[in-house]
Amino acid sequence: MRSIELFAGAGGLGMGLSAAGFIPDLVVEWDKWCCDTIRENRRAGAGLVASWPDPVEADVRQIDFQEFEGRIELVSGGPPCQPFSVGGRHRAHDDGRDMWSEAVRAVREIRPKTFVFENVKGLTRASFATYLAYIVHQLSYPDIARLPDESWLSHLGRLEQHHTSGVRTGLQYQVVWQVLNAADYGVPQRRERVVFVGFRSDLGVAWKFPEKSHSHDRLLWEQCRTGAYWKRHQVAPDSCRLDPRLLAKVDRMTSEPKAFPWRTVRDAISDLPEPSSSRVGHLSNHRFQPGAKAYPGHIGSPLDEAAKTLKAGVHGVPGGENMLLRPDGTVRYFTVRESARLQTFPDTYVLHGSWSEAMRQLGNAVPPELAKVIANGIAQHLQPLCD
Repeated sequence: MRSIELFAGAGGLGMGLSAAGFIPDLVVEWDKWCCDTIRENRRAGAGLVASWPDPVEADVRQIDFQEFEGRIELVSGGPPCQPFSVGGRHRAHDDGRDMWSEAVRAVREIRPKTFVFENVKGLTRASFATYLAYIVHQLSYPDIARLPDESWLSHLGRLEQHHTSGVRTGLQYQVVWQVLNAADYGVPQRRERVVFVGFRSDLGVAWKFPEKSHSHDRLLWEQCRTGAYWKRHQVAPDSCRLDPRLLAKVDRMTSEPKAFPWRTVRDAISDLPEPSSSRVGHLSNHRFQPGAKAYPGHIGSPLDEAAKTLKAGVHGVPGGENMLLRPDGTVRYFTVRESARLQTFPDTYVLHGSWSEAMRQLGNAVPPELAKVIANGIAQHLQPLCD
């Protein structure tokens, strides 16, 4: 199944799609360091990107997609999210970095069978509700393009009129969206992203988001009731360190949760050696980064919980709170390799640039394992249509 990856970043979303059987004909990313990361891993034959084409380092607004019409099953990408990020400037549709219109243009010109786009949870805040509806309507009716000098609100009005008119001609997609927490799908990080999936209406596909496979309740159960978590790691039970409110929650549980337990920081990185100032053995990107300090509201990620959301750092040094909180209360920055583990990037995947640059790439990325879960569900519906 052929695909096109826009706003590729460090490659997380695309790798998850490739794991589900999608092979990109085109990969577009404007950021030099992200392109270097993809290029170098591609040349090294690192896993899923080895079969990718060389990334096109360009502004997506410069790309003509019409040559791909009728040849592509899926278009994917993460339009720049800073306009909607909690850590950003909150300018949304007034921000020049808002690339949603370009994502819609790609769909209009390529006419793929399906698409998947993702963004930060901040897009779903109440203050952006009207613009969220605008995005969904654009993706549903991409042929109804915005006119020159037309405001986005006027364009939304035309889209709403078409939606309520009952007319069902032209290119249309059945669009669903949902906020997904990566921890609920086996990623050792509490990372919430809003995901949009659309299937072309003429295909008649009935699709839903995958069920959650992991739960926080099951982790608490194994830590506080059965002790299975501590036995698995061969460490002394430490449940007394949990928040009293969580302990009270466990006391109220009447039956064993059926899902898998959330994966924790310890699950993800316990087999890695302590980082040093030099390259550690065969591991790349595993160097100690000095300067970590805890302060109110920024205390790092406890070892025996799912990590907090890794951040790209719009303000200040990227990764400003991307720290490990040890059981003794001390903190240190996660190495790039540890952060890649928390994002489910493989150990063979090398992030290029300084620590802050590599952390920025990871902080903006989609966990490949989360992307794979979504892509597997899409592929199951597409494969019969492609045979």
